[in-house]
Amino acid sequence: MSSEHVGYIVQINQLDKHPNADRLQIATIFGASVIVDLSVKIDDIGIYFPIDLQLSEEYCNQNNLTRKLDSEGNNIGGYLDPNKRNIRAMRFRGSKSEGLYMPLESLKYTGKTKYEVGETIDKIDSHEICCKYIPKGKNIYPTRKLGNKTRKKKAPIAPLFLEHADTEQLAYNLDVFRPEDIIEITLKMHGTSGRTGYLPILKGFTHKIPLYTTIANKQPPKNKILRKIYDYILNQCTPVYDWGYVTGTRRVVLNNFDGGYYGDNSFREEHAKSFEGKLHKGETVYYEIVGFMNDGTPIMPSVENNKISDKEFSKQYGKTTIFSYGCSPTGEILKHGRDDEGRFAIAKKVPISDCYVYRMTMTTQEGNVIEYSPSYVRYRCEQIGVKYVPLLWKGIIPKNTWVDTHSAGEWIKNLAEQYYDGPDPIGKTHIREGVVIRLIERPKFCAYKHKNFNFKILEGIAKDLAAEPDIEEAQELESDE
Repeated sequence: MSSEHVGYIVQINQLDKHPNADRLQIATIFGASVIVDLSVKIDDIGIYFPIDLQLSEEYCNQNNLTRKLDSEGNNIGGYLDPNKRNIRAMRFRGSKSEGLYMPLESLKYTGKTKYEVGETIDKIDSHEICCKYIPKGKNIYPTRKLGNKTRKKKAPIAPLFLEHADTEQLAYNLDVFRPEDIIEITLKMHGTSGRTGYLPILKGFTHKIPLYTTIANKQPPKNKILRKIYDYILNQCTPVYDWGYVTGTRRVVLNNFDGGYYGDNSFREEHAKSFEGKLHKGETVYYEIVGFMNDGTPIMPSVENNKISDKEFSKQYGKTTIFSYGCSPTGEILKHGRDDEGRFAIAKKVPISDCYVYRMTMTTQEGNVIEYSPSYVRYRCEQIGVKYVPLLWKGIIPKNTWVDTHSAGEWIKNLAEQYYDGPDPIGKTHIREGVVIRLIERPKFCAYKHKNFNFKILEGIAKDLAAEPDIEEAQELESDE
C-alpha cells in the first residue's frame, strides 16, 4: 500500500490561533494546516488522516463522524458524507484545513493502546481504519463505447514493459531529503499518462503439438470446456519474443487505439508513433499527453471557476478552466493585432494535443532497469524531437538548511511552493496543477508531487466553503465557536 493511503501517528508541535474563529486553532502537521478545536494542546499525540483518504464505516460510527439526521431532520452526527466518508481539504473563514486530526482515544475501541509517533495505520488487527478513497466511476464520455484495451494471451505481451512509477505526496516524505542532494523541480501537468518502449514483445508460439499451431495463436474461447483445451495447448507451447514497439497507458498495454476509457484512443497514436524508429533497444519513455482528443473534446474535463471564492481568480482565468497547455480543439488559435488598416486576426497552427516526456529508462534483457538522469532524458528528447516537461528549478540543497527551516525537506517544500501556483507557463490560460520534485543521482526513480490548493478545489479534492457553502459542514465547524 502506498504510504499516502494511511493514517499517521503524530505529535502536535505547533498550534496557532485561527484568525477568524475564537474557538478554533490551526495545527501544523507535515507542513500542512489542519483546523482543530481548543482541546488540542502542544505535545498531544493523535492520528492524522491526509486528504484523498477514506475512513472506514466502523471508525466513523465509533466516533460519530458521519451525518445523521433525527426525526426532525436535524444533523446529530458529524460532517462526513456517510456513503463516501472521504477526507477533503476545506477553506473555512479564510483558513485552509488539509486533513483531519483525531485524538488517540478515537482508536480505543480496537483494543490497542500503545502507539509510536511516526507509526502509520490503515488496519488494526481485524479493524479497518482507512484506505485510499476511490470515487465511484463517472463516465464523462457517456456516448463513447469501451473498446478492446489489451491483447489477452496467457504469456505476457511485453514482460519488460514496466508500468508508470507512482509519485507520492511531498508533504509525507520530507525526511527523504538531505543537505547536498541534487534536486529538479518540474511542472506537474494535468493530462493522461502514456508510455512507449522498444522491447521484446510477444510474436507467437512455438509448440510441441504441430496439429494445434493455429489454435495456439488464437484468442481464448469463452466456453469453459474449450478454454480448458486451449489452456492445455498453451502449456505445450513456448512464447516467441522479438524486438518491437509497444505502447500503453499507465497500467494497460494497448493492442490498438480503439475504445478504452475515452472511447477513442486515436489521439494517443500520433504521440506513440513519434517514438518509433528512434528508441534504442531496451528504452522505455514515459510521458503525459495534454490538450484535446481528435474530435476536440478536452482530455481532462473542464471545471467551473466559481468553485473558488476569490473573484480575482475568475477575472484572471475566466469562467471555466480548460486544461489546454497551448493546444486548441481546432488545431489553430487566432492571433489578434492592429495596423493602419484596422484590426486583424491571423490563424496560427498549434497542436490539438501535445506530449511531454518526464522519464526514460533502459531495461536489459535480464530485466534490470537503468534510470536515465533528467539531463540525459532532455538530450534524448532533443534527438528524438519531442518535448520534455518544463524545468522550473535545478540546484543543490545547501548544507545549512536546518538553520532557517529545520530540515532539508522543509527547505525543499518552501522552495517548491514558490513554483507550484500561478498560471501554467506553457499556455498561460489556466492554473498550474502543481510541481514534481525529483531527487537526482538515485538508482531508482524518486519523485514527489506537490499540488496547489486552488487546483485541489477545482478538482474536488478540496472545498472552498466560502464559494460552495455546504450548510451542514459549515454548521459543524461553527458549532465549535
